[in-house]
Amino acid sequence: MSIASALGLGGKKVRYGIVALGDISQGSLMPAVAHTGNSEITALVSSDVEKLAALGDLYNVENRYSYDEFPALLASGQVDAIYLATPNWRHAEFAIPALEAGIHVLCEKPLEVNSDLCRAMMEAEKRGGAKLMTAYRLHFEPANLDAIRRIRAGELGDLIAFTGGMGQVLDPANHRARHGIEGGPLFDLAPYPINAIRFLFGAEPVEVVSAVGTRHPEADLGDFDDTLAVTLRMPGNQLAQFVVSYYANRLDNFTITGTKGTIEMSPAFGLGDGLAQTRRIGDDDTHEQFPATDQFGGELRYFSDCILNDRAVEPSGEEGLVDLLVVEAIMEALRTGQPAKVEPFTRSLRIDPEAQEQRLRPVSAPKKVNASSPSRD
Repeated sequence: MSIASALGLGGKKVRYGIVALGDISQGSLMPAVAHTGNSEITALVSSDVEKLAALGDLYNVENRYSYDEFPALLASGQVDAIYLATPNWRHAEFAIPALEAGIHVLCEKPLEVNSDLCRAMMEAEKRGGAKLMTAYRLHFEPANLDAIRRIRAGELGDLIAFTGGMGQVLDPANHRARHGIEGGPLFDLAPYPINAIRFLFGAEPVEVVSAVGTRHPEADLGDFDDTLAVTLRMPGNQLAQFVVSYYANRLDNFTITGTKGTIEMSPAFGLGDGLAQTRRIGDDDTHEQFPATDQFGGELRYFSDCILNDRAVEPSGEEGLVDLLVVEAIMEALRTGQPAKVEPFTRSLRIDPEAQEQRLRPVSAPKKVNASSPSRD
């Protein structure tokens, strides 16, 4: 297949069904599809008939399904892949039948809410011969990939420690506030620093040294810890610490330090504005602001390219599984108040910065239909 064809320039495009039409789908993924060049929306799935009507008209999508009609979509021949953005605990419910039907799945993180369900999704991928990708958009983002390149080139020397955090003031009306720990920051936010720790060190955490959670009654949230602090032990006497919170305003940074240098990223995980690095290598300080990119369009273009050219995807289901193994160890440490071992897992594929970097320009999102940001105004 030619490069032009692979990018969808006059060639075949991957046909997507968008499953769940909430904030992330409407505000980030759907507006990005048109300029990928190799992807198109051909079906919508939602329980909200108003969303189906308004968004179907806006994006010229005639095929509209309720959640109960999802099996009919899989049998319709109208999609090659789905983008799955249901609440975390409903990922396997839709991913497994899609994968078994040979339909590719781009699934939002976390991949599911426990490792057994992650493995069930990966087994369905094998049975159906489809591709499963965990939607880690930062695996394609230039500033994060630049940090990986510098670390692999030895600019920081031997890595010593990571510190970081991610937080937002959650709107108590958001569905995340009503589903306990599975809707809380451990599942929703912690995968960002956990995944960054893993791709920066190029290794897997071996132990949760400590995990502490706190609750702020004034946050007016549900029955879960709204703020958590975690320390992980990495191979080779390396340590990684992070905080995630539903009551901290715009926490979005990390610092990774080695024997020769340090990279600080702030912002590190967010959307919208470009991400930034401050580097100290020896005694030399450098600040670099990276241009904003369409992170969702980039990951979608990459996934479609892998489908069109039958390439292995990274981040795969394995990547989502390993992060859940860390989350499960954190839950054990929270329960017992003691350190907890992380179940060992060997990754078969890691980030290739040269093959994965995407620099699509940002796009504007239309007004949302019955969807709002999870953050409190």
